[in-house]
Amino acid sequence: MSHRWLVLAALSVSCAPAAQRPEPSIDPGRLSGSLQTQFLRSAQAWNRGDLEAFLSDYAEDSLPTFVAGGHVQRGFAFIRSRYAPSFAPGASRDSLRFEEFSVRPISQGFALVTARYVLYANGRTTSSGPFTLLMQQRPEGWKILHDHTSSD
Repeated sequence: MSHRWLVLAALSVSCAPAAQRPEPSIDPGRLSGSLQTQFLRSAQAWNRGDLEAFLSDYAEDSLPTFVAGGHVQRGFAFIRSRYAPSFAPGASRDSLRFEEFSVRPISQGFALVTARYVLYANGRTTSSGPFTLLMQQRPEGWKILHDHTSSD
């Protein structure tokens, strides 16, 4: 009988959640400012026609997902193929800016970004809509893992 209690006690200890170390605090204001600067550079890359600089915000592996038009697509290769036609020689591409930018730290190294993209030409909006991004801090900087973009 005591052997059974010993096994039950061992199981309860092994199944108990491990004590979690407190995570270093994230300064939301500093993070928001840093990511806003990153997205300003992204819009500038779009506006000058620099596809590589524009895509540099995405994780360059099979991890990123992109949701738009009711479909989920996966991988950096898809994201590149989606944007590449807009950057082809002679392609027409309206100017880009971001508005209503908000950053919410989720945990150490992860953040949720919500904002609105606005494409415009000749002083008028040609397309706009909200988007939500899950971003991860990596050694090379903050990278987009998930992009859910909607059009108005």
